[in-house]
Amino acid sequence: MPIKVSDFILQRLREWDVEHVFAYPGDGINGLLSAWGRAEDTPRFIQSRHEEMSALQAVGYAKFSGRVGVCAATSGPGAIHLLNGLYDAKLDHVPVVAIVGQTNRSAMGGSYQQEVDLLSLYKDVASDFCEMVTVPEQLPNVIDRALRTAYAKRTVTAVIVPADVQELDYSPPTHAFKMVPSSLGSPSYAPMPATADIARAAALIDDGEKVAILIGQGARGARAEVEELADRLGAGVAKALLGKDALADDLPYVTGSIGLLGTRPSYEMMRDCDTLVVVGSSFPYSQFLPEFDQARAVQIDIDPFMVGLRYPFEVNLVGDARETLKALIPQLKRKKHGAWRKKIEKDVTRWWQVMERRAEVDADPLNPEYVVHALDALLPDEAMLSADSGSAANWYARHLRLRGAMRGSLSGTLATMGPGVPYAIGAKFAHPDRPAVALVGDGAMQMNGMAELITAAKYHQDWQDPRLVVAVLNNLDLNQVTWEMRSLSGAPQFLPSQSLPDVPYADFARSIGLDGVRVESPADVEAAWKQALAADRPFVIDFRTDPAVPPIPPHADLDQIEATASAILKGDSDRTGMIRQGLKAKIQEILPGRGRGHHGDEDARDDGHDDGA
Repeated sequence: MPIKVSDFILQRLREWDVEHVFAYPGDGINGLLSAWGRAEDTPRFIQSRHEEMSALQAVGYAKFSGRVGVCAATSGPGAIHLLNGLYDAKLDHVPVVAIVGQTNRSAMGGSYQQEVDLLSLYKDVASDFCEMVTVPEQLPNVIDRALRTAYAKRTVTAVIVPADVQELDYSPPTHAFKMVPSSLGSPSYAPMPATADIARAAALIDDGEKVAILIGQGARGARAEVEELADRLGAGVAKALLGKDALADDLPYVTGSIGLLGTRPSYEMMRDCDTLVVVGSSFPYSQFLPEFDQARAVQIDIDPFMVGLRYPFEVNLVGDARETLKALIPQLKRKKHGAWRKKIEKDVTRWWQVMERRAEVDADPLNPEYVVHALDALLPDEAMLSADSGSAANWYARHLRLRGAMRGSLSGTLATMGPGVPYAIGAKFAHPDRPAVALVGDGAMQMNGMAELITAAKYHQDWQDPRLVVAVLNNLDLNQVTWEMRSLSGAPQFLPSQSLPDVPYADFARSIGLDGVRVESPADVEAAWKQALAADRPFVIDFRTDPAVPPIPPHADLDQIEATASAILKGDSDRTGMIRQGLKAKIQEILPGRGRGHHGDEDARDDGHDDGA
């Protein structure tokens, strides 16, 4: 009995071991929906509330599983809605395949309802492979190439299938002229640089005395090798945000995040080093790297099109991070762990003391730094964390120490609003036996997160571990942009664009069968985290946080400080709170030693000084 094109597409996805398709229905994919019914929902159709969320769930699934994420949508508006999530995947180098419907072939070019030129629309986001199926014999090649290209190039690909083609009887390509047969599978491989280039890199690194290492998500599979490299070189390791989970934060020489959301130890290590080794990162902000005439530099990256960017590297090694480091390390001379390494470790210890003290600063009603800092010690060993774009990303970057098998991600390059909750949902389908935590701002929660709680409510009973904690930093303000206006433009807060309504997020969660609590007192923060992490269903914590707590980098330059002062002088609506909280936060970096516990417990202090916090 013949099968239809739509049946074959799902069959081929199964043969590629695709288990989930994150999608939203529409008549442009009615043929596929019928095929799903005949296939008894295999691969499983995961219904979101919006096609953009389907794409972001596919991105989250891919980021946390290492497998390709697949999403699907109808023609016209559905295809358009996918785009933001697909660009998130493209810019963060994540393998995602989009299967998109189109109007019937007979209607194309006729200005028909929901007719959009999808090949043109998708030619940028899916530039490595974007094809429309017009006859059955194009399959299985088009599906195979879409998946294989997504895997091989860590990018977005797209397959467009007109509605009438979905209903055609499937017939495979024949052994004939202009037929293109195909085969399954994406073989693994580990490219290696030339031996001479590795020798050049080793010689350059050996000449340095103060080595700094910067890693990104490309180093995730080379954790042991990065640790060995840092030990051999007496180096410190900074991390781009997408590589936050690539190396444990509790290692004494890991300086943490770098850049606008980074730490002071990372900033100072880059400022003072004479040698830079970058592994698996395309961190874009060169102003946070060493001065161009200060350090000699080596880059290791698997993508030949991404080397030589951001910094004047003398040696570029194109290869798999793990295999390249395994070849490089034996050629490096062992350096003593002298003053350079000791300073890095001292700076890291000092930084975490400062973070603890900043978390202890009183705010009205809650200090967001304390909210996130309190989570740090409570994180389950296999937690999967997502953070939204905005000030929530600052606290994720600075206050959470990922360790062991913990995983974490955010929208790194696109920095789109609203991926925190859909990422967490995608992660739960990747690892239904692990807990997930999403840190989101109230703006992102209102934009995307509340609707996707409905998705969590729909599916959570299928997860072995039902825990999905959504922490809303509810400060009634689009806070990151507000602070950027102050610090970069010297403009006061513009309330018509920045202020947000107060929404009872926990009440909404309870109304759809989930659980939640609103927290307005510091004394209740830790208990709320514990309650959420012990819940038998997804749980929303509505933390009422103070918008005056500044997310400005700890190494803010004079221009940023002057611009913020200018905003205050121009009559910022929260100028009293800004001054109060800014001074409180900044003074924690000046005071010596450690502070008191948040509820007044004594703690040890450096050099016998009382820090007076």
